Amino acid sequence: MSHFRFLAFILLVAGAVSAQAVRITFGPYLQQVGENEAVIVWGTDKRSVSWVETAPDDTLHFYAEERPKFYQTHLGRKVIGTLHRVKVDGLTPGTTYRYRVFSQEVTEEKTYQVSYGVVASTRVYQKEPLRFTTVDPAKTSIRFSVVNDIHADTARMGRLLKDVRRGETDFVVFNGDMVSHMDTERQVVDGFINKAVDMFASEVPFYMVRGNHEGRGVMAARYPEYFPASTGMPYYTFRQGPVFFIVMDGGEDKPDSDIEYFGLNRMDRYREDEARWLKEVVATEEFRSSPYKVVLLHVPPFGDTWHGQLHAQRMFMPILNEAGVDVMVCGHLHRHLFVQPGKESGAKFPVIINSNVDVIEASADGHSLELSVKNGNGHEILHHTVKR
Repeated sequence: MSHFRFLAFILLVAGAVSAQAVRITFGPYLQQVGENEAVIVWGTDKRSVSWVETAPDDTLHFYAEERPKFYQTHLGRKVIGTLHRVKVDGLTPGTTYRYRVFSQEVTEEKTYQVSYGVVASTRVYQKEPLRFTTVDPAKTSIRFSVVNDIHADTARMGRLLKDVRRGETDFVVFNGDMVSHMDTERQVVDGFINKAVDMFASEVPFYMVRGNHEGRGVMAARYPEYFPASTGMPYYTFRQGPVFFIVMDGGEDKPDSDIEYFGLNRMDRYREDEARWLKEVVATEEFRSSPYKVVLLHVPPFGDTWHGQLHAQRMFMPILNEAGVDVMVCGHLHRHLFVQPGKESGAKFPVIINSNVDVIEASADGHSLELSVKNGNGHEILHHTVKR
């Protein structure tokens, strides 16, 4: 074989190997960042074993020493798959960490033999490492943004969240209906996750509120795999600075027997279970002692006579009305409204309903909770203040 033929052969083989090598297809994005832990999610195109390495955000290079490795495990075994959720724990509150994600392809898995391929990773040696900051329980002020009803319009989402920055924005809330249904991973990823990662989500966490449209589609049952929460359910709580957030799930809007659900829905029972959980939450000292209490719920539990809203109103509002809630933030209607406490809503607290073309930019400190609704041009169209 001539020198040129041999070189061509080597290049051909190298190209084939490169084409077949495992790739990170989306992410990483941050979920459930707490005082001592964070969950990092990403995807690959081949079944892999995955891990995260972390390092303090100091003057030493990431490669200055061996860094701790955190694996996704289940029942004492490392998980092999294409969707990777790694919990990083044992962290220090209010501390910034650098991190890197790795996925090593599993080329063959037998009872007594596992073979591995190449490794895909984020590029620490070619660019600055990714960073995240754990929650500081002593932090007295926060800033966050809320959007909803994006329905996979990533251009609009980009315009609304253009000012989100690590170090300036603590987190983003996606308040439901980010996609119109969940049929495939690619549809959900392209619908908003990739855009969020490109803009901020590898370094600024987002909290997901399930809308009625995320409850539809053949992949809807896998929702918690992509958006993990402390409860294992789409409803959960979190505390940031002086604000305690209750993330609610109103479920679907029609009766369970509706033809659209093909006999699969049990939303009434689901909301009943959620109400029992809610009653326990508002009785906790952490909730009761928080300076501000905010409820995030996609579908407003009032204002219409559709079954889902009426049932959510019966299940949730008696509990929330006695809990000292400061404000509820909703979406769903594709228009913005400010609803005062009273007969219209049946609520003892104000409700802000954000449209699908506006963003809520909010801040809280020891003096007030400020919520400003702005359009895509950054002009304020509504402002609400909760004083302390």
